[in-house]
Formats: sequence, structure tokens, C-alpha cells
Amino acid sequence: MSSRPTPPRKTPEDWLHTSSTEKDRGRFKVFLGYAPGVGKTFSMLSEGIRRRGRGEDVVIGVVETHGRKGTAELADQLEQVPRREVEYKGTLFSEMDLEAVLARAPQIVLVDELAHTNVEGSRFPKRYEDVLLLLENRIDVLSTLNIQHVESLTPRVQSLTGVAIREQVPDWVLDRADEIVISDVTPEALVTRMRRGDIYPAERVERSLTNFFRRGNLIALRELALQRVTRAVDRTLDEYVKRKNLGPHWAVAEKVGVCIGANAQARDLIARGARLADALGAELYVLHVKTGHDDDAEAHRILDSSVSFATHLGAQVVQLSGKDVPRASAAYIREHRITQAIVGRSATHGLRSFLYYYSLQKFMAEAPHVDLHIVTQEQA
Repeated sequence: MSSRPTPPRKTPEDWLHTSSTEKDRGRFKVFLGYAPGVGKTFSMLSEGIRRRGRGEDVVIGVVETHGRKGTAELADQLEQVPRREVEYKGTLFSEMDLEAVLARAPQIVLVDELAHTNVEGSRFPKRYEDVLLLLENRIDVLSTLNIQHVESLTPRVQSLTGVAIREQVPDWVLDRADEIVISDVTPEALVTRMRRGDIYPAERVERSLTNFFRRGNLIALRELALQRVTRAVDRTLDEYVKRKNLGPHWAVAEKVGVCIGANAQARDLIARGARLADALGAELYVLHVKTGHDDDAEAHRILDSSVSFATHLGAQVVQLSGKDVPRASAAYIREHRITQAIVGRSATHGLRSFLYYYSLQKFMAEAPHVDLHIVTQEQA
């Protein structure tokens, strides 16, 4: 008897460009938190119960209660697809039964702990891969995730907390979510929950409060989670603005755009833009418009060095084409709703000064919504 062929795996790019038509795939909602105990699973279960009350077919694929009474009581109110037992190295592990959920074919399935690594012998190595298959089969998924498990943030979290993060979810998976909801409490309230024994057993409380749950850690992690949700909101707004042809003043998150040429002053502009972006918690863009003046070898060398520097600072480098530099730069800034623009100023006398101010006026007319920072520089 031949085994059933495995369907071709989709790449991250395939998933990010999948049609958003509801009939084509399930909707993906993530409850994001900054630490254990903020209420992600509780919120997910509460929504599942509400939606079942509206007549929707809701089941639990997997929920981890961690011994928390309130969470267990909510879970008991929903149908649970029995888990499968997997033996690995002489030990039995309990995993979500992906095949059983697919066979049950509910409208909505709850899948806790998106970053979980499945035990060897499972269909996929990671739980988020299970979720992607459920979505492909037109099943809506509610899931949970802590900010420390977002792949691009893991090194930063490890540096902040000193705690090794073993399980990660690629950023593109979170970007795939149709909706991200933050489960948020203040660090003070979270510490109170911890001391009450609502999160971990009593013997783990003091050790946790002096390690991962230190107040400084919690403040920093909460800030990362809020920034990630703001980014998701702004991405959703981007899509809405483009669909409705609204103006560039529709912005939520700050974005800093640095306009550079193939000259030695570009590096200073990029550094200034990086400092501003860091202070604002903003995305950083570095824009260069390719002209015929940049074709000599020295200009190429300087530009390559500037691009490398910008990339090292985490900037998104954008190479534009066009004979009209201010117009091409302004068009990109307007289309991508960049809120802060940085340009250099080295021409202060004579005809070059006149041409500079003429270009500046053109830029401001094309992108009137942007806050413009003009940085005076010495000529090389």
C-alpha cells in the first residue's frame, strides 16, 4: 500500500503573497504577550467561547493550562480534539493530533503556544507549520505567542534577560497573521500575579522574580511587544490606505527616511537617521536615487560603503531610479508614508545654493506631510 504523497511545501514568500480572500484560506489571529501569565491563553479561550456562543463550530486543538485553575475551567467549556501520544526515547509526549483536527474540520481551532517544537515523529517539526496547514485547509486559527519567541527579537531578548530562548517563530509567520491582539497587564500587576501563585508554583516564584521576571526585563519586553503590535497595525493601515487611495498623512508608526548621495557625507546622515529612528522607535529607510553622476568607480565605492553601513544598522536600503532626484525621493516617501526625512546641505553659496533650494522646494511640494530635517555638512 503506497503512502499518501506529501503536498508541496510553501515558501515564506508564497505564504506572504497568498490571496487574502476568506474562502481561500483560514483567518489567523495571534494573541501576543510579553511574558508568561499576562493572559494570552485565557483571552484566546474567552474568544473561542464567545464565538461558539454565536453558533460557530469551535474546537481546541491544543491548550496548555500549566495547572492554572481559571484557564482549565475555560478550556473545559469547549470541545477538545484528543491529543496523540508520541513515544520518543522511551518517554510518552502529548501533542496536538493534526490529522484528527483536519478530519474534524471545524470552523475555528485553538492552538496554544505557536513557538512549540513538536516531538520527533510528528508530521512537522514546528507547531506553526501545523497552523499553516490548518489555514490552508480553510480553518480559522486562534493562537498565542510570547514576544521573546519572535525570531528577529530573540538575540535582543537574550541580551536583556540573560535567558536562552530555544524556540523561535520566523517573523514572516507573524506577518502572515490577519490580526494580532496584545494581551497586556502592567509589570506591577504581573509581579502581583506571580506572588499570588497564579503563574508558577510557590517554589519557583522567588527564583523567577530575580531572573526573567525582574522589573527591568518586564518593562523592556512589554515595550518590544507594544512596538510589534504597532508595526502590525501600521501594516494593516498601509493596506487600507492603498486600497482606499487615501493620503500619506494616514500614519501610525514613525518611519525615518534618509536621502543620500554617492558622497562621503552620506555616512554621517545615515548615523543621524539611525539615532533618530532609535529615539522614536521607528523603522529606518535609506534612499538613494541612481543618476548618471554616480557611474564612476570612486562614487560606486563610496555608495557601496554607505549601503553596507546602513544595512549593518538595520536600515531598509532602497535604490530608486529617475532623472529628478527630489521628485523620485518624495514619491517613495509619500507612497510609504515615511514621517521623518533627513537630507544633507553642503551647497551654501552661488548657483549651487540656488539649485539646492529649488530642489528642496520641489521635494517639500511633493511630500508636504513629512517632517524635514536639513543637516548642514562640510563639503569633502
